[in-house]
Amino acid sequence: MQNESGHLVEPNRAPMNRLKLMEEYHKALQARHYSPRTEKTYSRWIIRFLEFHNRVHPIDLAEPEINKFLSYLAVSQRVSASTQNQALAAILFLYRHVFGTEVGELGDIIRARKPIRIPVVMTKGEVKRVLDRVAQQHRLILNLLYGCGFRLRECIGLRVKDVDFRRNEIAVRNGKGAKDRVVMLPVSLKVPLKKQLNEVKRIYLDDLSKGFGQVPLPRALDRKYLNASKEWRWQWVFPQARLWKDKKTLKRGRHHIDPSIIQRAVKHSVDKCDLTKQVSCHTFRHSFATHLLEGGCDIRTVQVLLGHKDLKTTMIYTHVMNHGPSGVRSPIDTL
Repeated sequence: MQNESGHLVEPNRAPMNRLKLMEEYHKALQARHYSPRTEKTYSRWIIRFLEFHNRVHPIDLAEPEINKFLSYLAVSQRVSASTQNQALAAILFLYRHVFGTEVGELGDIIRARKPIRIPVVMTKGEVKRVLDRVAQQHRLILNLLYGCGFRLRECIGLRVKDVDFRRNEIAVRNGKGAKDRVVMLPVSLKVPLKKQLNEVKRIYLDDLSKGFGQVPLPRALDRKYLNASKEWRWQWVFPQARLWKDKKTLKRGRHHIDPSIIQRAVKHSVDKCDLTKQVSCHTFRHSFATHLLEGGCDIRTVQVLLGHKDLKTTMIYTHVMNHGPSGVRSPIDTL
């Protein structure tokens, strides 16, 4: 392997301290503001990489060993192409940002096949049926998933300051790819959203009176703004029902609602509707994009609303629009 200057790196034969290695890996991820979820996922891949090579220090491993691991994932584990790419990204990060070396040519890796799939999309009638049957306390979140095209974690991660009723906008902070964007606030959801915030403020004020009222802040803002974690603007729009306790500081506050609660609510509602489609929380986002395009919305506008970096990602929805294959008359119908 080579360092960033292009010079060959001599392997360090010192015995591996796995705990220290993972500490350095976590620090490198945090320094570059990777999300906690990505940090956890990448760390798991490094551990699997080490276990696959019998815990040999990774600096003693080179391109052939990386190739062997990635090929093993595709052949023996039958992982998807995106999963294999994720493992590669985690390994490259280790060598590039912890060891300061660049991985060279990996040779002929057996690549997992990337299937071409079209998204599952509900009709407007199916969306309404699912929304009508979901429990009342979860309905607003599902309305926002469909009405704004949110990913689930974007929706449950909304804070009070992200909602602008005057401009009819909702800001998405640190979305996928660490990108911010702004989406419309549906007029029909303004009243229920205001009602939700009024209820959240009642809980918040009650927590404050008991010495709580704190929420986790992104990155190091809690150190920069000491009292911000108790301010109303930083509170979650959808807080969890129970208080959490920080094991280090022993402080108590609230986190946002757990995504699994909404996922179960969607499944329960879909089962009651007796739909045969494989519907998940993300299906509402697919339906949002498809229905906008069917309504004549410009595809680049949809791209911005969804936060897609590449227009090709947005174009997949053109394959499931009503004036696509289902809008073509079969010749058998003319017999």
